[in-house]
Amino acid sequence: MREDLIAQACLEAYGAVRHDGRLSDRALDSTLRSRKQLYSSERRAVAERVYGLLRRQMLVDFLAENGWPGFGTISMTHKDLVRLAISRLLEGESPDEVGDSMAFRGEDGKKLRTVLEARSKLEKLGSLKRFSIEASVPEFAASKLVEEVGDEALDAADAMNKRGPLCGRVNTLKGTREQLIAALEREDVKTTPTLLSPLGVILETRTNVYSLEAFKKGLFEVQDEGSQLLGMLVDAPPKKVIDACAGAGGKTLQMAAQMKNRGDLYALDVDARRLEDLKERTRRADVHNVRVKPITNGDDALASISELVANADRVLIDAPCSGSGTFRRKPDARYRLTQESLAEHVGIQKALLERFSPLVKPDGLLIYGTCSFFRDENEGVIEHFLGKHPEFSVVPAERSLGKELAAKTCRNGFLRLFPHRHGTDAFFGAILKRAK
Repeated sequence: MREDLIAQACLEAYGAVRHDGRLSDRALDSTLRSRKQLYSSERRAVAERVYGLLRRQMLVDFLAENGWPGFGTISMTHKDLVRLAISRLLEGESPDEVGDSMAFRGEDGKKLRTVLEARSKLEKLGSLKRFSIEASVPEFAASKLVEEVGDEALDAADAMNKRGPLCGRVNTLKGTREQLIAALEREDVKTTPTLLSPLGVILETRTNVYSLEAFKKGLFEVQDEGSQLLGMLVDAPPKKVIDACAGAGGKTLQMAAQMKNRGDLYALDVDARRLEDLKERTRRADVHNVRVKPITNGDDALASISELVANADRVLIDAPCSGSGTFRRKPDARYRLTQESLAEHVGIQKALLERFSPLVKPDGLLIYGTCSFFRDENEGVIEHFLGKHPEFSVVPAERSLGKELAAKTCRNGFLRLFPHRHGTDAFFGAILKRAK
């Protein structure tokens, strides 16, 4: 590979994220689109190195500042090159390999060989501060992670700082998981069935998923295994079902398949542009029972769908959240998260439950979910809602998942998934039933 071109692209993408505040996926997409001369293997190397650095940014900075003499006086570009080099060392590459590929010779070559020794200086810090830096998670968020998983916190952080698998969900309107696996094999894509979701496959072969014929024909959607399990909580009957925060519609399509294209499935969102994406996805998936409804973001959100009040058999609120459960896929999000922004998310989540719970019919189900580690956004929100709405009660997630799967994935009746335990993104899911 042409290491000079890879380094240049890494510097551009990483600089756009760290110094210009751009989102990592958009920064990478922009960089790679502008560098058409890169081979596919080089493009993958750029993405992996930039994401690898972003996942361990706090630890890399600590090592650079404490183990690279003169780091504070060198240029910004030189600093970012040093950061990229340290990140590669943390990924297991040797100093010789990294030094040769990045032309780190002379003094920089010597520094590269000793920089990881600065890790011992972490021992002088308090346990929470040390864990925050090792995990590359802001200290307040690191504290919440420790509260959530206790002695497993280091394992959770390690899993969070590795690349997540690429998962697909079979479109059961067009075939079985076995048929999907066979179709992908015909395109030379090796797959492994997911261990928890009966609908999922892990794509082992590195490829452009969206160029595959199996994808173009709507045989599958890209969807994390944890997200698939959250979708399974809905167990949507072929009646009236509402996806209240549909976005681009991944779970909408999953529910349409559950309903076997029957009944009425309403996809609501305040972002009309994302709902346009859903329309395209429904055509590809041969989904016919979805009714797309843009709504306003306020107390009058239900004005355009007043006929659905107290008439829905299922309402899914896949709530906007901190995204802490997806830090391995969106590593830069952790550095934008603050205690204030977390509190804002919790406020929005409580408001969404208030807004959409009236849609649930007597004896119907309200399903609430997030892709968050934090209790504040999960059990805390549910407890707050139930305190104000005694007409709702918790139904154990076993109802939809079955005893065997629930035993592996649930805690206190709620779906609770973690990267280090389940190999999925972190997810929470609750089923609430409205009294007759």
